[in-house]
Formats: sequence, structure tokens, C-alpha cells
Amino acid sequence: MTHKRMAMGALMNQTELCNRLARTPEDRLLLRRVLDQAVAAERKCVPCRTHFLSPREAALSGQLIAALGQPSHRFDGGYPSAERQVCVFLPDWLEPEDCLPEEVGITALRATWYQGESLSHRDLLGALMGLGVRREMVGDLLVAEHSCDCLLLPEVVPFLLQNLTQAGRSRLRVAQIGLDEIVVPAVARKIIRDTVSSLRLDAVAASGFGTSRAKMAEAISSGRVTLNYLECTRPDHPVAQGDSIACRGMGKCRLTAVGGRSRKGRVNITLERYI
Repeated sequence: MTHKRMAMGALMNQTELCNRLARTPEDRLLLRRVLDQAVAAERKCVPCRTHFLSPREAALSGQLIAALGQPSHRFDGGYPSAERQVCVFLPDWLEPEDCLPEEVGITALRATWYQGESLSHRDLLGALMGLGVRREMVGDLLVAEHSCDCLLLPEVVPFLLQNLTQAGRSRLRVAQIGLDEIVVPAVARKIIRDTVSSLRLDAVAASGFGTSRAKMAEAISSGRVTLNYLECTRPDHPVAQGDSIACRGMGKCRLTAVGGRSRKGRVNITLERYI
């Protein structure tokens, strides 16, 4: 109960908290909506979830949750490596690992099209947006050769089963599937093993993107780099194992392992760069 009292105590000045964490008016609105779900779960003693969050929105929400004293919650996108996720706030009686799919509130539809036709992520997302479905209702779209598994909030599923009939010039057949039936396409990654003088952002990012530390420091200072999906303008910001780094025009990489020091005192690291 102490844990929950700490969280509710933080809610007493919720406007100030959201203003402090927000970087834009849109951030402020997002954080207030996330906060509303945290309060609802506490007061109603039932699971309450957000809409789908982008990785940046999820990272920002994580900062809010930490400031609230870590009320019980779970991020979930329908499968383990999902990029877009909802945040479910949980009551005292429900542990995160015991939260059932129906309590998370994510549904999957599979759209299929004829062989010989080709559709992209952009085509499928455009079809959904063209039907008036808001982006926040849509999670990941997992596009395969002749199908796409769409992660969705259940509110839009009946409508899409009736109306999602076309993407581009291709006719679609749509059916609901279980979350255990979704097919996650393989993501091409390049493994990079290197040594750095320290775990500074500019040093690790330069290694991951194959450029000089000076050029990387300039990119960071100019606001082109995000660390764990949030903009970071400090070249000397520390990076930890598991952190994700993205740079406009260069792509994304993740620090997967930090080893010991080499004979010259440099830190051994392993990164995955997404191709």
C-alpha cells in the first residue's frame, strides 16, 4: 500500500508534473491522457490502458510512471518485440505477468491479397487512415509477402472486418486471428564488435554508425540523435547496455553487450545495427 500511496501523492500536482516532463503541447496532452489511465486504475481497481504509443511516446510515458513512483503497469504490443505498445495500469490484485490478453486489450486481424500483387507497410497504413481510423488505434503492421497482420485496439475491429476491403489497387480478405497466430517478419541486423574509450553517446554511436566521433558529436548537438527514442543533445551522455540510438539519415542501432576492458583500457562493446 505504501507504493500506491506514493503514486497517488505524486498525482496531487499532476499539472506541474506533466508540464515539467513535456517538451511540446502534444507531449503535455499525451501525458495527461496517460495520467488519467493511472488514476482510473487506482480508483476503479480494474486494469486501464492507454491507446497505442509510439516508441518515443512510450519512453516519455515511462518517465511519467517513474515520477509517479512506479505504479503497477505493463507495456505490451501484442508480441514481445513490438514497436508500438499500449501501457496497461494494473490494480493491486493483478500482477503484470498474470495480465491476460483480453485485459491488455489488443486484437489482431490478418489481411491477405492475391499472389502476384505487392503491398507495403505504407499501403496498408494508408488504407486504414483512409477509412478514418486514428493512428493511435493501430499498433504494428507486420507485412509479409501476401499478408499483413495488423495489431489493433478492439474498438475498431468490427468496423474494419466490414470495411477494410482494399489497399492500393489490391482487394483484401480480412479475418480475425489470435495473438499466438501472428507472424513476425525477420529484421535484418548487422552485429558490430568494437572498443570505445568510454560509454559516451558520441563514442558508442560513432561505432554503431561507422563514422567519426567528431561527426557524431556534431549530429548529437544539432538534435539529430535520439537515445531510447528521446532527443539527446549531450555528446557525453552515458549509454547503458540495452539502450537504443537513432540518428536521422543513418538509421538505428542498439548496444546489446558491454564487456570488460582491453589491454589498452578501452571498453569492449557489441551493437546491433538495423539494416
